[in-house]
Amino acid sequence: MEKQGVYLGPRLRRLRRDLGLTQADMAADLEISPSYIALMERNQRPVTAETLLRLAKAYKVDFSDFAEQTGPDLIARLQTVMRDPIFADIDLVPLEIADAVHSFPGIAEAMLRLYTAYKEEQFALADRRQGGFGDGAGASGDPVAAVRNFLSARRNCFPVLDVAAEKLSTKIAEAGGLPDYFKQRHQLRVRRLPSEVMAGSLRRLDWHRKDLLLDETLDTASQNFQLAQQLAYLEFDQEIGTATQEGNFETESARRLAHRALAAYCAAAIIMPYAAFAKAVETRRYDIEALSRQFGTSFEQTAHRLTTLQKPGHERIPFFFIRVDVAGNVSKRLNSGNFPFARHGGGCPLWSVHQVFTTPRKVVTQWLELPDGQRFFSIARTVSSGGGAFGASRVERAIALVCEAHHAERLIYSRHHPQAAAPTPIGIACRLCQRTTCTSRSEPPIGRQILPDDYRRTEAPFGFSDS
Repeated sequence: MEKQGVYLGPRLRRLRRDLGLTQADMAADLEISPSYIALMERNQRPVTAETLLRLAKAYKVDFSDFAEQTGPDLIARLQTVMRDPIFADIDLVPLEIADAVHSFPGIAEAMLRLYTAYKEEQFALADRRQGGFGDGAGASGDPVAAVRNFLSARRNCFPVLDVAAEKLSTKIAEAGGLPDYFKQRHQLRVRRLPSEVMAGSLRRLDWHRKDLLLDETLDTASQNFQLAQQLAYLEFDQEIGTATQEGNFETESARRLAHRALAAYCAAAIIMPYAAFAKAVETRRYDIEALSRQFGTSFEQTAHRLTTLQKPGHERIPFFFIRVDVAGNVSKRLNSGNFPFARHGGGCPLWSVHQVFTTPRKVVTQWLELPDGQRFFSIARTVSSGGGAFGASRVERAIALVCEAHHAERLIYSRHHPQAAAPTPIGIACRLCQRTTCTSRSEPPIGRQILPDDYRRTEAPFGFSDS
């Protein structure tokens, strides 16, 4: 007779993927066959009480409410979705929704993902129609925007986390480094394994074998950052949780993104302790490459850390940070300064951050001027991630740090690019820029009447009225 249990297939599969495990990995940890893991994930076998205990022991997970959350949570989410006016003409009774969740949980999850993507696109469209910029409109429904607002409101600075990280950094130095500290404090052995063994994971914590595994293709700076971030998860859970709660996030995705962002913040603060780093930036005049060599960090990690130096009484230059790919997609944005940037609709093509792909790893400086006369100083350069072995995929991106013009004299980069140089006239986005002569424009500004070109064609793509 088969042991009684509960059917938790989708939740078990999500747990495994969140842990970065293959079915074979989990089977080895639980001392059962990979085929049985596959059957449980497809709800063709129940998860028995004995298996739940093994899961809890192997992965330090609290399963007290594991079974109860599986059905009702998914049902409630799907019922909320079905109340959207777009489904008004479909007669769906609660019982049918519950039946769909219990019988086809994968389809229900797919429906929720599609609806989330649909709503995010609606928010983006609304912002474009209103000419909105920043992350105000629709941020509550967009987890990325919600987290960016959360960080921006605090100028990307969390002094409590900096203090805790600084103390931990001292202990790590006394222990002889991060690997030694993991061994002494957590009885965890740091191991580096080939990418094919890591199966798509850069870092994996194996409590069962007491191993902290890293992809061996990671460079030294990336390995140290991954170790420091794992340490933040282990030792700063309460501090990170308290800071995350201050965001009052409306979605679980936003909460998780904020939690991850703060863990990364702690990692940077462990490797680049606030007091030592703040002193070094003034000594080296914000030379990012020199600071990177001093602290053993990458160019991007160092530039990112520069945005966090707003601790009351110990502030440094407030920067705006952005990372884009060759298509102009923004994958990271942090703002401790006062630089406006469009949430949707793209940035200005005249800004050098979109052009540095033609000069890899060369620092490019630029004076910028917005239509209202505000001036800024920009530092841009390409960075890469991945690689590390022949045939390994590599991603090229560009990052930029921007500060207000009156701060630029404190930067080593302004030494050969004085403010007397003519600034590049840029806009927040084409729809918000009123410059009539810009030949790089991709669309007309909001509120301007397009002029006919029957008898006169301007150099700019669009001719439009002055009012």
